[in-house]
Amino acid sequence: MQTITMDTSSPKPDVIANTLDLVPLNQAKPKNDTISDDFEYARGSMINVIEKGQEALSDMLDVAQRSQHPRGYEVVATLINSLAGANKDLLDLIKKKKDLETSRDGGPSTVNNNLYIGSTADLLKLIKKPNE
Repeated sequence: MQTITMDTSSPKPDVIANTLDLVPLNQAKPKNDTISDDFEYARGSMINVIEKGQEALSDMLDVAQRSQHPRGYEVVATLINSLAGANKDLLDLIKKKKDLETSRDGGPSTVNNNLYIGSTADLLKLIKKPNE
């Protein structure tokens, strides 16, 4: 009797895939990881923008005070509004992430279906009947 042993430790190359120059597909990450990664990247970018804006604001405020020119103060006011908007965007980003997580978890769902069983003549009688 002959015993056949197979070596499964190393996969054999796929001859057909090599002939056709096919590249195997990698498994896609679950959506949860992608959303978390994207959120962290966007959050980091927003924080970086806010920090750079605060540095620029202090520099621009110094320039405006030294020059005493109205345009310098106008630029400072615009930069303050931009920073306030960036802070609001950061908070909106957090809210959107929470909304995505609750919608993915299923969240509360209520379905109310009213079903009338009867003929149209019965329904017409009920509609025409005076309210008692």
